[in-house]
Amino acid sequence: MDTTLRDGEQTSTVSFSASEKLTIAKLLLDELKVDRIEVASARVSEGEFQAVKNITDWASQNNYLDKIEVLTFVDKGVSIKWMLDAGAKTQNLLTKGSLNHLTHQLKKTASEHFKEIADVITLANTKGIVTNVYLEDWSNGMRNSKLYVYELLEFLKTQNVARIMLPDTLGILSPKESYDFIKEIKDTYPNLHFDFHAHNDYDLGVSNAIEGVKAGADGLHLTINGMGERAGNAPMSSTIAVINDFLPDFKIGVNEKMLYTVSKLVENFSGVMIPANKPVVGANVFTQTAGIHADGDNKNNLYFSDLMPERFGRKREYALGKSSGKANIQKNLQQLGLQLNDENLRKVTQRIIELGDKKQVVTKEDLPYIISDVLDRTYKEKVKVNAYVLTHSKGLKPSTTVSISIEGETFEDHAQGDGQFDAFMNATKNIFEIKKLLLPRLIDYAVRIPPGSNSDALCETIITWKSSDSEFKTRGLDSDQTVSAIKATEKMLNIIVN
Repeated sequence: MDTTLRDGEQTSTVSFSASEKLTIAKLLLDELKVDRIEVASARVSEGEFQAVKNITDWASQNNYLDKIEVLTFVDKGVSIKWMLDAGAKTQNLLTKGSLNHLTHQLKKTASEHFKEIADVITLANTKGIVTNVYLEDWSNGMRNSKLYVYELLEFLKTQNVARIMLPDTLGILSPKESYDFIKEIKDTYPNLHFDFHAHNDYDLGVSNAIEGVKAGADGLHLTINGMGERAGNAPMSSTIAVINDFLPDFKIGVNEKMLYTVSKLVENFSGVMIPANKPVVGANVFTQTAGIHADGDNKNNLYFSDLMPERFGRKREYALGKSSGKANIQKNLQQLGLQLNDENLRKVTQRIIELGDKKQVVTKEDLPYIISDVLDRTYKEKVKVNAYVLTHSKGLKPSTTVSISIEGETFEDHAQGDGQFDAFMNATKNIFEIKKLLLPRLIDYAVRIPPGSNSDALCETIITWKSSDSEFKTRGLDSDQTVSAIKATEKMLNIIVN
């Protein structure tokens, strides 16, 4: 059962709109192929009611209504009425699974609580509603009040209940406890259906869920991206991958190929970003960074494992940066349909390493820009921009101090301008006037970043220059826009001196 739309929505700051809930519900059932979805808590708000109504209307038309579940409460039938009005047919009734909760929150005896539960279940039966029962704080109950837990189970055994759901409400269990407690209960009640609901407070959600399955749990409750209160719930993606790879006797219907797609959609709707290193769905988990790994993949796939990206609708990537070797770059060039000879490949590799020292990751989309930048250097370098200081202060004109070497002779100048690059050009013009060299006129200035890039993207600046007898372009590449323009200008200076 996926409970992203109920327990997952209890993630701090997250509230899905009605249309977002419907979209996620459709994907979970139609594409991801989970068995059931818990979509809401009864009585929360008018918006929650409308969201459930939209989902049940769609589910009714597509034969999914028996897969839609709502959290309800022991409240003398108020939740039942809410469910009926919303069109839902399966309730997940929240009861107290530990003596501590029963005594201090409800302040009732076990017999009083059981009587009220029985009344709700009887009412549900008369209204055609299927009942599953949550044992809230069950894990603490098994640790500290096991006799009460078994008293509750003995009572539920006599009721018309489809599933009994065992939540580790506070995420306190170890994998061994998860196995031992569930096996003990399943051995005692082999004919009852038990779901396990793991939380992730100790980062043991996946491990506990797997131990629950091995111990005989009949169902698992999972969420997309591990969303949920506090540290969240056991994540769908990792749990499914582990079951498929390590528990071959268990067959499940979840469509692995859709895990990443649904994860990204939930990330966008929730605003909770997926960590880059999150297994299966993180941005970096199928990215090789070290050049030796790319080389090994070229040699009989030495760094492949059963956790192949294609299983999840993804592709293996080869990061470009200061750890890159030629093999990484060749892999990316192959994906772009590009080829370079050995000498040019060496130049591009060196440039990527230089850029990687300043910008942690160079993307595949950056490669054509880098190649163009490197292979554009067809001149002898007679002019070098040694150093510069760019200043921009509120209330003051931007200014630049620059040091430039021309054929071995070094000059320094300071100038102001309408912007930092304008100030740089004014200082450069002053230096070249000393050498009696006339700079061409800038007639066009264009900045591009690779598609899909973000704020730390490489910038390519292409400047068109016009001299007395010709028009030409130079380009510069850097993660800083002004610096990339200065690099394009340095190329122009070398062209006119040469």
